[in-house]
Amino acid sequence: MKGIMKSLAVTMSTFMRRPVTRNYPTVHRELPERDRAFPLLLWDQDIDEPFCTGCHACERACPVECMTVLMKDNPAHESQGGTSKRRKIVDEFWIDYGRCMRCNICVEVCNFEAIAMNNTWQGHEMSVYDRSDLVMDLPQLMAQSKADEIQEWVAD
Repeated sequence: MKGIMKSLAVTMSTFMRRPVTRNYPTVHRELPERDRAFPLLLWDQDIDEPFCTGCHACERACPVECMTVLMKDNPAHESQGGTSKRRKIVDEFWIDYGRCMRCNICVEVCNFEAIAMNNTWQGHEMSVYDRSDLVMDLPQLMAQSKADEIQEWVAD
């Protein structure tokens, strides 16, 4: 009898508690400050060109080889009458998000701070029906940075 009363008490306490579910598509949980989703490229708003020079450091350091980088001469370099100090810039850049393991190594090895981990909900919700839709090219990788939608991390 004592066991039955204890089980009924547990059942009633669970019954009286508030629900823990969320209305997911409309209400998101708070993302941790240092959360990381997938890598993306950053856009230099001052010079109006990507920070990436196409140096291949991220491509060489990637343990799953999900990146492909091609570089070109910068047409806006000072030697050609432009305002940029970067001799080379990225020409083509692809990241296969289907293979990426979000290890953050590409961000750490980048000498130009051109790659960041996406810390917004758009970086997490990457559901697609076809895996080829997870291969992101240069305009897709820089879209959020160009629109200034990336949240800055606050250093402790």
